[in-house]
Amino acid sequence: MAAQAAAAAAQAAAAQAAQAEAAESWYLALLGFAEHFRTSSPPKIRLCVHCLQAVFPFKPPQRIEARTHLQLGSVLYHHTKNSEQARSHLEKAWFISQQIPQFEDVKFEAASLLSELYCQENSVDAAKPLLRKAIQISQQTPYWHCRLLFQLAQLHTLEKDLVSACDLLGVGAEYARVVGSEYTRALFLLSKGMLLLMERKLQEVHPLLTLCGQIVENWQGNPIQKESLRVFFLVLQVTHYLDAGQVKSVKPCLKQLQQCIQTISTLHDDEILPSNPADLFHWLPKEHMCVLVYLVTVMHSMQAGYLEKAQKYTDKALMQLEKLKMLDCSPILSSFQVILLEHIIMCRLVTGHKATALQEISQVCQLCQQSPRLFSNHAAQLHTLLGLYCVSVNCMDNAEAQFTTALRLTNHQELWAFIVTNLASVYIREGNRHQEVVGDMLHVCSHCLRAAAFYVRGLFSFFQGRYNEAKRFLRETLKMSNAEDLNRLTACSLVLLGHIFYVLGNHRESNNMVVPAMQLASKIPDMSVQLWSSALLRDLNKACGNPIDAHEAAQMHQNFSQQLLQDHIEACSLPEHNLITMAHPLYSSRLRMDPTPAWPAFCELTCLGVHRPFLKLSRAP
Repeated sequence: MAAQAAAAAAQAAAAQAAQAEAAESWYLALLGFAEHFRTSSPPKIRLCVHCLQAVFPFKPPQRIEARTHLQLGSVLYHHTKNSEQARSHLEKAWFISQQIPQFEDVKFEAASLLSELYCQENSVDAAKPLLRKAIQISQQTPYWHCRLLFQLAQLHTLEKDLVSACDLLGVGAEYARVVGSEYTRALFLLSKGMLLLMERKLQEVHPLLTLCGQIVENWQGNPIQKESLRVFFLVLQVTHYLDAGQVKSVKPCLKQLQQCIQTISTLHDDEILPSNPADLFHWLPKEHMCVLVYLVTVMHSMQAGYLEKAQKYTDKALMQLEKLKMLDCSPILSSFQVILLEHIIMCRLVTGHKATALQEISQVCQLCQQSPRLFSNHAAQLHTLLGLYCVSVNCMDNAEAQFTTALRLTNHQELWAFIVTNLASVYIREGNRHQEVVGDMLHVCSHCLRAAAFYVRGLFSFFQGRYNEAKRFLRETLKMSNAEDLNRLTACSLVLLGHIFYVLGNHRESNNMVVPAMQLASKIPDMSVQLWSSALLRDLNKACGNPIDAHEAAQMHQNFSQQLLQDHIEACSLPEHNLITMAHPLYSSRLRMDPTPAWPAFCELTCLGVHRPFLKLSRAP
C-alpha cells in the first residue's frame, strides 16, 4: 500500500510539473512574440498588445496576471495615446500585486507608472496618495523606496511646493545614509540644495553644499557616478554665482566644471551594476551633462560680455541637442533648448542682428506652445525678450506693454529687477513717468543687477541735466563692473561718462572715456555702443581740430548706422514682427498661466532609476 501511495504521489507531482511546464511554455511563447513585436523596427505595438492580451484567457496565476497587466499598461502608456486602457491595466497590476508576497518590482513599478499617468492626466490628487502608500510599504526595498521618494519630491517641485519637496529629499538623504548609500545620499542632498537655491534660502544652502562637497570627494565608487556627482555639485555652485551676478568670482568653479565634463567624456560606461541596490541611480546621462555645461558657459559668457564666445558655445549646444532629440524625447532637452535660445536672442540684439533674434523669439514661442510646462516656466522671459526687441527697433509703447506683462507673470526677484531696469530705460527715453524710474532697485541680491540699477539712475540724472549726480552713479557702476568683469556695463558707463564730459566741455576727459569704451564695445561686440562711441569720437575730433580722425570716426559711424538700419528694415518686414502687438502671444484656453516660473529653469530633479526592459524573456517568479 505504501508503494502504491508513493507511486500515486509521484504521478501527481509529475502531472503538476508537466502542467506548470506547459503553462510556462505558452506564457513564454506569448511573451517572446510580444517582445519581438515591441522591438521591431518600426515597433508593431498593436501585435505586441494582442500577444499580451492573449495571456488572460488561460487564467494564469496571480503573479503572471499582475505582471502582464503591468506590461500592457507600460506599453500602452509609452507607445500609444490610449491612456484610459493604460490606466486600467496599471490599476489592476497595482491592486493584484499588493496581495502577493515578495513581488516588489511589479508592485512598485506599477505604482510609479500609474502616478506618472495620473500626473499626465492632471490627476495630481490621485498620484500623491498612491506614491505615499508605495513609499510607506517600500522601506525594505531600498531601490524602490529611494526612487519613489524622488518621484514624489519631483511632483511637489512641479507644483511649486518646494517646502514639501525639500522635506522628502531630506527624508531620502537620511534613509540612504542608514542603508549605506553615500552616493544616493549625495544625490538627495544636492537635489535639496538645488531647491533651496530656487527658494533663495542661502543660509541653509551654504552648509548643505559644504557637506555635499565632502561626501562627493570622500566617496569611492564608479568613476562616472563620482564625476556626475561632481558635475551636479559644480553646476549648483556656478549657477549660484551667476544668479548673484558674480561673473569674475565664478571662473574657478566654471573651469573645474569644464574639466570635469572633459573627464567624464573620456570614461567608458561600466556595465557592472552597483552592489548596493540604493545606488542604482544617475543624475543625468553624459550627453545631457555636456549640453548643460555648454549652457552654463553660455550664461557666463553672456553676463561677462563675451558674446562671440556665447554664440560659439550656443551653436555647439544646439547642434548636440538636435542629435539628442532624434533619439530622446526627454522634456529637459526642450528646457535646455529654450534657455539657450533666450540667451542667444539677447546676444543677437546686442550684436545688431535683430531679424535673426526675432525669428528665434518665434521659435521659442513655438516650443512653448507645444508644452504647457515650458509655457508656465518661460512666459515671463518670453515677454521680456519681446520687450528687448521692441526697444531695439524703437517701438517704445510695445516695449512698455511687453515688460509690464512680464512683470505680472513673475515674482522671481532677479528677473523682476531685470525687467524693471529695462522698463526704466524705456521711461527715460520716452521722457515721462520719471517717478517710476527712481524706485528702489538696489536691494536685489545680484551684483550685476545692482550695478545696472546704478547705471539706469546715472542715465536718468543725465537726461535731467544733473551731471554731477550722474557721474557719481556711473562711477559706482564702473567700480562694481570692474570688480566682476561686467564688460558691457563697463562699456556703457564709459561712453555715457564720455558724453557727460563732452557736454561739460572737458574734451580730454571725454576722450579718455570714449576711446576705451569703443575698444571694449568692439571686443564684445556691442553695435549700439560702437555707434554711440563713433559719433562722440567724430564730434570730439572735430572740436579738437583733428579732421583726419574726425573723418575716420564719421566713416565708422556711417558704417554702423547703415548696418543697423538695414537690419532694422529687415526685422520690421518679417511677419514675426507682429508678435510685438500681442500682449499675450502664447495665451490659449488650454494653457494655464502660473505666476511663479521655476528659475533657473534647467534645475530639474532628474534622478531616474537605471532603465530595465519592459518585457523580460524569463520565468515569471
